[in-house]
Amino acid sequence: MPYVDLAQYKSEAIYSELCQHRIAHWEAGRGEVVLFVHGFPSAAWDWHYQWQALSRSYRVIALDLLGYGLSDKPHPYAYTLAEQTRIIEALLQQLNISQCHVIAHDYGNSVTQELLSRSHVGSNSLTLSSVTFLNGGLFSESHRPLLMQKLLKSWVGPAIRRFMSQKGLHKSFSKIFGAQTPPKNAEVDAIWALLEHNQGVRVLPAMLKYIDERRRHRDRWLLAMQQTSTPMQFINGVQDPISGKHMMERYKELIPQPQTHPLPVGHYPQLEAPQEVLSLVEDFLIKSQSAA
Repeated sequence: MPYVDLAQYKSEAIYSELCQHRIAHWEAGRGEVVLFVHGFPSAAWDWHYQWQALSRSYRVIALDLLGYGLSDKPHPYAYTLAEQTRIIEALLQQLNISQCHVIAHDYGNSVTQELLSRSHVGSNSLTLSSVTFLNGGLFSESHRPLLMQKLLKSWVGPAIRRFMSQKGLHKSFSKIFGAQTPPKNAEVDAIWALLEHNQGVRVLPAMLKYIDERRRHRDRWLLAMQQTSTPMQFINGVQDPISGKHMMERYKELIPQPQTHPLPVGHYPQLEAPQEVLSLVEDFLIKSQSAA
């Protein structure tokens, strides 16, 4: 799983038929289970630094969600957060996992909110031991998508995506990374390669419908977050224009006894401040285990 080297990333992938789709996932380590859920438009590769470190003490699991990375990218297709959640539930059931910690980012936050909500009302058999959110649209009213995202989601999206390029992705990432932590060429190269895999660029307009889903499910997800006994923390790159400091402040307003950790980076803390994110996650996992 998540290794900096894409060749190894691909060679380590395990493929399963889940919810009628071919889904790539990775496993390593032993102990309590930690599940990584990636964001848009990238893949589980984003977690390579934290993955390698945590695999020494935990059983770590990650997957490329439907439409991302090495997993199937059906087109045309109506992608939904509900189906992504069912895929995760199916994977965990296949692996005989009924309890796990979750670390999520961006799009993965929304999938995790759905998991949390289902767990809260007992509509699945999964117990979440803890949840760590990184930058993402936890509350739809505070989410500020980029102009490119708005265009891709609109009726002109299919035309816009034809002009997407590796250079354009680097330019977009430069806008959302921190001033002192710009995206590395190798990172953009890897994310672009995984995005291009199996013609993934063409599914981006359909994928962005999740923005509307966030609005529809906002109140239900918030209720679960407010009432859950699952320990939660929010690691926030405050320089992120999409879901930075303003999202963290909204989190503090809405979540009882909020645990927040601001970092002087942008939208991808796991890449921009990998060691800081790892340390915060390790401390939180230990505290969550002690409180259980």
